[in-house]
Amino acid sequence: MDRLYRTGHQGLSALNLLTLGLLSASTALAADTELPALTVTGEDTSGYQADSASVSGFDSTALLDTPASVTVINDALIKDQQARLLSEVLSNDASVGQAYAPVGYYENFSVRGFSLNSASSYRINGRTITGEQNVGLENKQQVELLKGLSGLESGVSEPGGLVNYVTKRPTEVRQVTVSTDDRGSGYLATDVGGFFGSEQQFGLRANLAHEDIHSYVEHANGQRDFASLAFDWYISPDALLQLDAEYQTREQRSAPGYQLLGGTQLPHHASPKKLLAHQSGANPVSTDALNLNGKFEYRFSDVWKTDISASRSRVVIDDYSSFAWGCYGAASCSDATVPNYFSPEGDYDIYDFRSPDDTRRNDELQAILSGHFDIAGLGHELTVGTSAFRRVVDKRDPINVMIGSANIDREPADFARYEGPINDSRRRLDSRQYGLFFNDRISFNQQWQTVLGGRAVRLDEETFDSQGETTRHTRRYEFLPQAALIYKPVQNLSLYTRYSKGLSLGGEAAWFTTNAFEILAPTVSRQIEAGVKYDGHRINLGAALFQTRQAYQYSRPNEDGTFTFAQQGEQKNTGLELSANGWATQRLQISASVAAIRSRVSGTGTAAYEGHQTINVPTLRASLSGDYALPWMEGLALLGGVQYSASKYASQVGEVETGAYAIFNVGSRFSTRIDGYETVFRLTVDNLFDKHYWRDAGEYMGDDYVFQGAPLTARLSASVNF
Repeated sequence: MDRLYRTGHQGLSALNLLTLGLLSASTALAADTELPALTVTGEDTSGYQADSASVSGFDSTALLDTPASVTVINDALIKDQQARLLSEVLSNDASVGQAYAPVGYYENFSVRGFSLNSASSYRINGRTITGEQNVGLENKQQVELLKGLSGLESGVSEPGGLVNYVTKRPTEVRQVTVSTDDRGSGYLATDVGGFFGSEQQFGLRANLAHEDIHSYVEHANGQRDFASLAFDWYISPDALLQLDAEYQTREQRSAPGYQLLGGTQLPHHASPKKLLAHQSGANPVSTDALNLNGKFEYRFSDVWKTDISASRSRVVIDDYSSFAWGCYGAASCSDATVPNYFSPEGDYDIYDFRSPDDTRRNDELQAILSGHFDIAGLGHELTVGTSAFRRVVDKRDPINVMIGSANIDREPADFARYEGPINDSRRRLDSRQYGLFFNDRISFNQQWQTVLGGRAVRLDEETFDSQGETTRHTRRYEFLPQAALIYKPVQNLSLYTRYSKGLSLGGEAAWFTTNAFEILAPTVSRQIEAGVKYDGHRINLGAALFQTRQAYQYSRPNEDGTFTFAQQGEQKNTGLELSANGWATQRLQISASVAAIRSRVSGTGTAAYEGHQTINVPTLRASLSGDYALPWMEGLALLGGVQYSASKYASQVGEVETGAYAIFNVGSRFSTRIDGYETVFRLTVDNLFDKHYWRDAGEYMGDDYVFQGAPLTARLSASVNF
């Protein structure tokens, strides 16, 4: 097992060997000795292929030995696609869909048909962050997606999966990137790093970025500033300290989604460029996000090591939205009891929504001990540890005042804004989670392994009303087991099966329900999965078959026309995933995935919600990205891709269906040297044929919304390495 210490005096380096070779050649030539021709070959390890991830477990593990479906999108693919948002990164995985991701707001996702949770589904370097932010990608080496239950790794989490951002570590780098797009956006980013100290034991890396966002949605321009710092200290050959800090401020008007006309049909003549409910006096949504984490690792020997990690993530959102919802104020919809949809004629109400100082904070501490040993001829790779996690939510009761009505076909008038007081901020949630866990990989021989693990979770969660009174106090103990069996008939092929149990946080009731803003108790979920993985050295192939069950949470319609947010019934998703990542030929590399999912709910007590595919989950989705290096021009590559989605329901009763769509993207990358500096130009054109489509038809806080996808978008960037 390698030591941690970084030094320039660790035996013969490649430079030393090359120097010795040159000296030997010089001596031989001086002696008039004829030398044979020497051919030096090397392997290009750049590209989209990844062979390990840390999201499924407690340390970086080879994907071939991971009994779970894991996708890794690395820095090379992120740069080639000029991604700025997580939605652009995760579009490379067919199992991922958007689940309420308005332009100008933080994004939400579903994986395998289950929505992720902002409280627990997102991580940086393995530590949980608040998900109510659009995390900056400038300092990320790769984005890892664990699909399926992650109860062992993270305790309370959603059954869909877990997203982990891995930050870039210090290295010798001096890079500047500038970018623009067809709408005139501006982007400038710097990446600077290096080592210092008497033995080069200290490393620093800083990333800075500024972005002027010219949105394709009218009146929704914004800006973003990002700064991060990574610090590595190789204290000794056995001790390493890593610290990371990043801060981002972002402000942009939020673009509300459309609702179904009369609750039964998609909006007609909808344009992705139109800002519904536009009010000239409305403020943008602003977000301040701070993410801190650190890790200390110490090796007792070549066999045993320990690490202690801690993190804090804090997000403050000032939400001053002009929001489109329902049609109480429209005569065409006045007879409805709770008209949480637009009228059949396209009328809707405009609300002045204000929720300043909405503060979410996650704190986490974890300590683990890991090592490997043999007992009775069996090899063990054992990890044991403990963790503590706390999430608090401090917010005001939002102001949500109807100020007028409009129609989707016309520009709305400016209405008088709300001028009353803002409610006081109070603690609404205090959730504490403590865990003890173990994970043991047992090797019987070169072909057979089993992975046995579990986490004992103690959840102590308290919710409060607007007056500070306790509305729920949950104390719950749960053991979350996980078991997997791995079989390798040959060295580069593995077959696995896995069982997992998870615990998920309860959802929050919508404002119009009889139990408005109530946060329900946690729910249990279970999953079985079987898969096969092939590591062809230059390309990775995978397939997974899964079934996941979870208690169903929804706004249940009552006989009097009202709604009550409840846990009743079960959602069961069964699916098949296929993936390929790496070099298909000597010059062509690909990143491809396909997902087929059958999603049903049962036992809800609402017959109309059952017997059909659940809302916003297509039965089939596919994604393909390619990079072809042209043989006749060095440094020039053609980029391209396609994302396909089958139709999906836009209402829980299954009466309205969005159409299937395929979006084509093209681009190019040109690597050259200008005045001796390595320079890379990238051009991408997304949605080449300017396809109009409904990218998101999900449910959020009890309401159904539909969002159109971005129109044709062209981006051009240049990166210079100094």
